[in-house]
Amino acid sequence: MTLSPRAPSPARPTRRYPYADAGPDIYVNSFATIRREADLSGVPADAERLAVRMIHGSGQVDLTDDLVVHPRMVAAARSALEAGAPILCDATMVATGVTRARLPRDNDVVCLLNDERVPGLARAWSTTRTAAAVSLWEPHLAGAVVAIGNAPTALFHLLEMLLDGAPQPAAIVGCPVGFIGAAESKQALIDLRDEHGIDLPYVTVRGRRGGSAMTSSALNALAQERE
Repeated sequence: MTLSPRAPSPARPTRRYPYADAGPDIYVNSFATIRREADLSGVPADAERLAVRMIHGSGQVDLTDDLVVHPRMVAAARSALEAGAPILCDATMVATGVTRARLPRDNDVVCLLNDERVPGLARAWSTTRTAAAVSLWEPHLAGAVVAIGNAPTALFHLLEMLLDGAPQPAAIVGCPVGFIGAAESKQALIDLRDEHGIDLPYVTVRGRRGGSAMTSSALNALAQERE
């Protein structure tokens, strides 16, 4: 459907509920509320804004109970983005959630889920389309910032690529959501250094929680220090 450019301007509906509707005030007060209610004492100092934005993206102030931040995560991701590194996303919703104005170098935000090769690879490998799309990242993977917020299979697939010798990204936002494999894939990311000697900066959330909004919120925090 195409909207007519000559359609009359709508009238505001009758105000019936008491609610905040000034965008800038909502924004400021949201972050103030998070800082009042969330326990940020266990979050690394340079990751505090990252934690706050992830809470903002999820609406869950207890997120810090399960948040795991590699000590080099913020510095590594921000340096990579400031150098022009691309952001590789597992889902269109993650890519769409990135605030482009926050990106320091107009960085490419890439999601290859709709690449024409993906369905065939998924069928051949008996895996999800999201996991198959991750294999197409390989030419762009070295030094990139990876963001997985949807499919646990995508995170498992990435880790298997790295164990097979694929180029290493600068940092991983690994927050897939769900009831099947989400907690396990994130634990595998946490264990990557101790079990396989691959020490990559990452941020993740233990358990089933995660999702596109949380992941893109993390990216927006990493892209720019300003809250």
